Amino acid sequence: MTSGNAKQGLMLAVVYALACWGLWHLSVDQFFLPAGLRVAALIVVPPRLWPYLLLGEYAYFARLRAPMVDTYGLTWAVAGSAVLMPAVMGVVQLHRRMIAARNELWLPSVAALASAATCLLKLLSIHLLWATPPDAPMLHQAVVFLIGDFTAILTLAPLALLWIRRTPDARWPRHFDPRTTAAACVLAGLGLGAALLPDHATSLRAGLLLLMALPAIALTVLHGWRGAAIAVPFWSIVTAISMSTTGRPGSFDVDTYHWQQHLALYGTALLALGASLSHYRRQYRTHAHGEQLVLAQARAAVHASEVALRHRAQQMRRVGDGIDLSHAQMVQWLQAHGYSRLAESLLHTAEVCSRQFRAQTSMVYPAALEQIGLYLALQTGGVGQEWERSYRVLPPRFGGDPCRLSVDLQLAAYRTLTEAVALLLEREPGQMRVRVRCGQQGQMQGLVMTLRLLDPAQTISAATTMLAIERLSARIRAYGGRIECRGGCIRMVLQETARVSALP
Repeated sequence: MTSGNAKQGLMLAVVYALACWGLWHLSVDQFFLPAGLRVAALIVVPPRLWPYLLLGEYAYFARLRAPMVDTYGLTWAVAGSAVLMPAVMGVVQLHRRMIAARNELWLPSVAALASAATCLLKLLSIHLLWATPPDAPMLHQAVVFLIGDFTAILTLAPLALLWIRRTPDARWPRHFDPRTTAAACVLAGLGLGAALLPDHATSLRAGLLLLMALPAIALTVLHGWRGAAIAVPFWSIVTAISMSTTGRPGSFDVDTYHWQQHLALYGTALLALGASLSHYRRQYRTHAHGEQLVLAQARAAVHASEVALRHRAQQMRRVGDGIDLSHAQMVQWLQAHGYSRLAESLLHTAEVCSRQFRAQTSMVYPAALEQIGLYLALQTGGVGQEWERSYRVLPPRFGGDPCRLSVDLQLAAYRTLTEAVALLLEREPGQMRVRVRCGQQGQMQGLVMTLRLLDPAQTISAATTMLAIERLSARIRAYGGRIECRGGCIRMVLQETARVSALP
């Protein structure tokens, strides 16, 4: 390790020792803040600097327990001070994978195991190494130490977690959120009221502390573990401020002790709830992002196929133009050499073939759609002629302005509608009605296409329904739409955000 890193490490050890010493003066056994600082520091500091935290811990204990050597013995002062930090290091190390996985459910587990480990080590060192063990029952001491360390960890460890998760993608509201503001104000007001009450108002203080659960739950639901990481430490600090204490390490407040037991349970539940909510929200955002990516890829594939079809249709039109030019030259030559009747027959045949060829070309790619829109492309192109010649498709009914939609969406609607009509013409008897309506709602715009069999007693068969869903769903879902088949009707919806895009 370089000298610069060593200097940073030594500075870290000094800062940690001073922080532990300062928090010790603000602590009692039932609310021991150095235990919370120990866990918080191990969460924030990378493992390569943990030896310096251990050095700072030993320096803090040396200053703290040196005056106690004559009373409790040198063995307790050294051995009892040497094992606490390594034990908590082991607990945090066991959770490194969970910490790296950004699953905040590890925090209650670390708090419980760390407080249990330090409580056990404290009791063992006291009862085995002290010349005269204390008179207090061992079980009572165990619960006091456990509650004191656990509540201290719930106070400082969530704040450390907030620090290491201070990423730009944190989902905090970037504008005024009345719900968050109201919950925070209620939490602060109840906490301030509980802290300022006189010592004899025990029942009223307990009621205010209990009511703080409501805004704490609200912040947790709104912001997941981040809301809990703010509410629980604040709740714990208010509880500590309202504690009646003599300022000595052995000071004990029965009323606060009973409430701390509830706080340990409520705080753990809130942190676990917040971690679970954040986990499932991340899963939902990941799933939604994956769906958006799949839809974008599907649209890109559809777009690429339409570009290829457009290029092919342009080539076909150039071929048709060449054939028409050849026919016109042949007609002129025949007329010039006196073959007028043959020229008229050839001209008529060429016109019929040219119309049919261009109608088929428009079915490969409806180029007119880019200029005149979806509705006119359906009516004037080859598709409209096919529907009219079938004598089974009534004149379609249109509503709205399709030209406000992107060309990509109109093309998708054109392909979907023509394929659906062709499927019903092939597999279902009777006549049908086609309706298309365009519109916009909020930030989304799109169209609704309905194919309905005219015979009210006739229903679309299950086989046709399954086939329609299989053939049409891919393009429909690529544009965030849906397909519904009920009775004798097929209803299809395609939509996009309200912006204009064009096919290059």
